[in-house]
Amino acid sequence: MKKIILAVFSAAITLCSHAQTETELVAETVNKHTIEGHIYFLADDLLKGREAGTPENKIAASYLANTLRSYGVKPNPKTGDYYQQVKMEKVHPPAGILFELDGKEYKRKVAVGQGTIKYSDNVVNVGYGLEEDYKGKDVSKKIVLVKGGSPANSSAIAIYSLAEKKAQLAREAGALGIIELVKIDASIWRYVEHEFMSEKLKAVNESSPNKKDEGFPHIWVQDEYGSLQMDVEARSVIPIKLQMSKGKVEPVISQNVIGIVEGTHPTLKNEYIIYSAHYDHVGIGQPDASGDTIYNGARDNAVGTTTVLSMAKNLAKYPTKRSALFILFTAEEKGLLGSQYYVENPVLPLNQMVFCFNSDNGGYNDTSKATIVGLERTSAEKNIKEAASEFGLTAIEDPAPEQGLFDRSDNVHFAAKGIPAPTFSMGFTSFDGEVTKYYHQPGDHANTLDYDYLEKFFRAYVLSGRKIANDDVKPQWNKGDKYEDAGKSLYGN
Repeated sequence: MKKIILAVFSAAITLCSHAQTETELVAETVNKHTIEGHIYFLADDLLKGREAGTPENKIAASYLANTLRSYGVKPNPKTGDYYQQVKMEKVHPPAGILFELDGKEYKRKVAVGQGTIKYSDNVVNVGYGLEEDYKGKDVSKKIVLVKGGSPANSSAIAIYSLAEKKAQLAREAGALGIIELVKIDASIWRYVEHEFMSEKLKAVNESSPNKKDEGFPHIWVQDEYGSLQMDVEARSVIPIKLQMSKGKVEPVISQNVIGIVEGTHPTLKNEYIIYSAHYDHVGIGQPDASGDTIYNGARDNAVGTTTVLSMAKNLAKYPTKRSALFILFTAEEKGLLGSQYYVENPVLPLNQMVFCFNSDNGGYNDTSKATIVGLERTSAEKNIKEAASEFGLTAIEDPAPEQGLFDRSDNVHFAAKGIPAPTFSMGFTSFDGEVTKYYHQPGDHANTLDYDYLEKFFRAYVLSGRKIANDDVKPQWNKGDKYEDAGKSLYGN
């Protein structure tokens, strides 16, 4: 009897100490000074904003790979090193665009879609260029003229969001290209010119690498006050001249950084938690008031990158039941290209990935919180809230759903495949003020961060990951979520 009592007492002590130990294990490996070291390096002027495809971005990738190596994290199983080569193309803007209407040249224009064309004829006015606008109109071998946006919304955001759809509809109707008159004021037009007339990276379709895409000309012409649109709507004959040569295209190689830590449980180790973040930023751009042109990206996303490094250091020393796959993405700022490439070329089967714990940041305005975009969409909510609370933080759901943040980071590619994938971010209660002050700005320097807060934030992330990875119940999408059916398809349930 005495032996039984002692055994029960010993088991109780072990359980209590295990709960304490999880927190202690996190605190042991995650500290403010290590965090500062990573962020100060990644956000240093030396790396010139870590733009994907640049030598400085490769320096960042090498730093991350060698940090994983120093922790004892295993490399990418497909390559034997810590890299996944991501093939992209750098597309240069057209050397020049000529657009004339009634013999008058319009200077304020950008190429939303490129293509080589030499056209001198009438255009066909098709309203907003949506499905119903093509009914009864023959636009074959013609340029179409459209209004920006839709009847319901002609804002700059609406114009941008409909661009791809309008190009597709025009192409399907047999048109040669689109001239779109956009009612955008001068302050926004400056950003439009920078966005569309700069070099761009795009993913390479490796399934058909030899297929040549001649492009489809799509030109935005600034019509700030709508006067040009009013003029052409009253006319049946609209003669124009449009000339453009497609910009040159050159191959670019960048790298995702990948590492693995095997789990300890005999069966659960076949399931993986992905810990991810993007390490690129936007490089060099327009100077701020101080003349600074380097967009260092301390918040976005040296913080997120270091969050994943903190997880890797902890799990390499103290593995969890489930295995860990660490992925640090390139080219997120170029359209989520690194994560898109990964889900199309995974190093391990996607159906073994039971959770993607992404970390991405714009900024913070509340150091009592951790904001998790998608917190309430998965069954891991409880684990994350408990972990944050352990370090004095409150985990909250995205307070700015109108920003569409869930769909603007690398997690969305995994979610689309069916993998539960929230994004762990620094605490913000609105996407303005202190957030937009630094978001994609040259002033996002390492010395502007609160490292006492970050220590708690990083520990909360690591403990959250440990709780999810040690939970006997596999995380899943909550019932009714947009991606629930994709999850059922991926996991066969």
